[in-house]
Amino acid sequence: MLLPPSEGKTPPRARGPLLDLDALSAPGLTPMREKVLDALAAVSASPDALDILGVGPSIADDVARNVALRTATTAPATKVYTGVLYAAAGMDRLTPTARVRAADSVRIVSGLWGLVAPDDHIPAYRLSMGTDLPGIGPLAGAWRAALGVELQGRAEGELVVDCRSATYLAAWHPPRTADWVAVRVLRQERDGSRSVVSHSAKHTRGVLTRHLLTRRGKAPHDATTLARVAGELVGTDLLAVELGPPARGARTLSLVVA
Repeated sequence: MLLPPSEGKTPPRARGPLLDLDALSAPGLTPMREKVLDALAAVSASPDALDILGVGPSIADDVARNVALRTATTAPATKVYTGVLYAAAGMDRLTPTARVRAADSVRIVSGLWGLVAPDDHIPAYRLSMGTDLPGIGPLAGAWRAALGVELQGRAEGELVVDCRSATYLAAWHPPRTADWVAVRVLRQERDGSRSVVSHSAKHTRGVLTRHLLTRRGKAPHDATTLARVAGELVGTDLLAVELGPPARGARTLSLVVA
């Protein structure tokens, strides 16, 4: 399961462990992480940092924190990422069994780290995959080759449940040999039509994530069984679940909400 990071992040406690790049999962990404981390620190110290990073003045403190990430305290990614999707997924309050399942199957695609496992210790930071970072370039393109090396073999012949937004999707596409399912959220309108939603889509993807991690029974192994498992949520958060035909390498799992 591939997730985006959250824009909202909770800074770790002041006495937590410091950042250790060598301790992160996917060590093959470390050289690129080093480059992006240094470039981000340099940009964040510049007078036009907010414009380059595409954020407003209310985020200035978050950007200032980027300058000292190498000596920042850390916490597990599931405690740092605290946006809508992660609040609904509740990945910081899983049972031991569900936590093992998350560690094995969930990866978070990040503009700064490339790829993060749920228990990886990271600091709070501010950087979107959509940023054109001086010294690096557009991040989605800069990460593409390294993420391909890391994920291609892992995805071969496997079900890939993709909850990423378009910004993070641009960094890596699963191979054609994978059973790739992109999760989309639609709203049922009063006139019977359906429309794509954005903010509540994060919540619904989080609900699906939690269901996949905490339900009893075997994990879904293909698109059809994924749709059936997602259908277990109909009558609670969902009105309907629909699995579309393959298009551009992916099938679309539409989760319909009120």
